[in-house]
Amino acid sequence: MDTRTRHALKKDKFAQAAATSASWVSEHRSGVERWAIGAGVLLVLAVGALIYWNITTSAADRALGAAMDAYSAPLTEPGAPALSGEYKTAKERSQDANRQFTVVAEKYGWLPEGAEARYFAGVTYEDLGDNEAAQSELEQVANAWNWGNRNLSNLAKLALAGLYQQTGRDRQAIAIYQALAAKPSETVPASRAQLALADLYATEDKQDLARALWATVKDADKGGAAGSIAAQKLAGAQ
Repeated sequence: MDTRTRHALKKDKFAQAAATSASWVSEHRSGVERWAIGAGVLLVLAVGALIYWNITTSAADRALGAAMDAYSAPLTEPGAPALSGEYKTAKERSQDANRQFTVVAEKYGWLPEGAEARYFAGVTYEDLGDNEAAQSELEQVANAWNWGNRNLSNLAKLALAGLYQQTGRDRQAIAIYQALAAKPSETVPASRAQLALADLYATEDKQDLARALWATVKDADKGGAAGSIAAQKLAGAQ
């Protein structure tokens, strides 16, 4: 078969394929049009959702940052005039920060920033002596998925255990400390939970249990801050 004949055959095949495609499109034009419109709508929705997500997360981050600034703001020196950004008392500071954290938590509760705000709302409620509200907020954070953020969940559990301990619910506090030691995180390493549990045992006059935990931490964190604290506790318990 010569070159000219092969080229002619290729052209015929291309023409046939093009004609077949055109015929199929013509026959299924309404379906193709619906598919194209549907794909376009999905693309528009996806872009819109991405824009909304970016705008909302930025707003949530700014609101959480403002609340954190309030919570860490300095107190006015006694006898000195109040400066912008300062608070006269720690209670006044906690009240304002709590108000802001609560707003962020309610408005952006489905975002990571909202979960963080809820944790700090619980902490500030505890600062203000409202243990019932503090427990409610901390339990929500401790038991929620929190975008898979164990660091945040464990912080809430640690704060919750401290609240239980302060309000005479040692058994519940012990269970949380033990769970944290078994499944630690960057924010709450095993040694931190074990030290808290040892201190609780010491207040219950369970010195043997406390000393055993201090010895464990001392051996596991030689040269570290937790190990140093455990060594001091052991020395004081002799």
